[in-house]
Amino acid sequence: MLAKVRAVFARILLVIAFLPLSSLAYGPLGHEIVGEIADKKLAGTATEAKVRMLLDGMTLRRAATIPDEIKSWDKTGAADLSAFPHYPKTPRIEEQLREFSKANPPGPGANEITPSHHWFHYTDVPVADAEKYSDGKVGRGPWDVVHVIPYCIGVLRGEIAENNARKITKPVALILLAHLVGDIHQPLHVGAEYFSESGQPVDPDRGVPALADEGGNTLSLVQSATALRPRHYFHSFHAFWDVDAVRNLVIATPDELPKEKRAAIYEPAREKLLADLTATEARSWRTAGDPKTWAEKWADEILPVAREAHARVRFEHVHREERDGHAFAKGEAREIGSGYLDWATGVVKTELHKAGWRLADLLEHVL
Repeated sequence: MLAKVRAVFARILLVIAFLPLSSLAYGPLGHEIVGEIADKKLAGTATEAKVRMLLDGMTLRRAATIPDEIKSWDKTGAADLSAFPHYPKTPRIEEQLREFSKANPPGPGANEITPSHHWFHYTDVPVADAEKYSDGKVGRGPWDVVHVIPYCIGVLRGEIAENNARKITKPVALILLAHLVGDIHQPLHVGAEYFSESGQPVDPDRGVPALADEGGNTLSLVQSATALRPRHYFHSFHAFWDVDAVRNLVIATPDELPKEKRAAIYEPAREKLLADLTATEARSWRTAGDPKTWAEKWADEILPVAREAHARVRFEHVHREERDGHAFAKGEAREIGSGYLDWATGVVKTELHKAGWRLADLLEHVL
């Protein structure tokens, strides 16, 4: 998959780079929730002190949004010190992030030796069959989220030198973990649909030619109109899960609020949700074994959810398109019946809840 920048984030990041932290819009909301649950779980512990030391006082809530923000450096190059975003309160960390971005540049010319930092956020396991991450090869890679999480753990443990080829220092490793633990709990960051040239879903691990939907980024989600929601939502399938379902969880609407209403509605709803998710233990959140094995276990756990996310839609008008010599599947994912938003919102609540508790647990084990 070419640099997998969600269309919604591309627009948001141009704005948030120029705004104070308190003005962050809904795009980073899911990652903020995961990071802040972990902040609250670790409060007053030795692990919290180590986190603050590594991040020069930055919280996990703040760190969790950074890996998406620095994608905006791709346009001008991380070597351009005038390029936003800036992190003036943590200049040491900003310098390390720029070196990390330069060491992992995006673009179709990248290869497995010099990966794109965009690759670190996802894996694209085919959802056609009930296979686990290790059962096939298509959509997986040595620099996908399942591999980068244990790599970051190795850096934090001192098993991998900080002066590594990827320029993942201990602070950068911690920032990546704060973000990637959230990513791996998003169904479309793990499972993807593949199509034949005629637009039919296929399993590429069975050796058949296939076009990828790039984690739902090249499909538009079409939802049914209801009495409560009279309009059709026609968004990127991937962005729906990244943004709309999270917003619906927090403020009970997938729509953006007018600016004048945000402070009165958004912040109280967010605080109430965080209090609930922090105080109530997440279901089946504990993961056994060496933390380096946890990412693959989490991917296997969410794959059935990714399959259901695709099974609840029917694919229409799927066809081949090309961009910069790269072929992919373009089309629509149309909701079957109704209730997709409500179901997805429940999934998002469960997964963000587990991700926050798991991030705190992971850092307690590793640090």
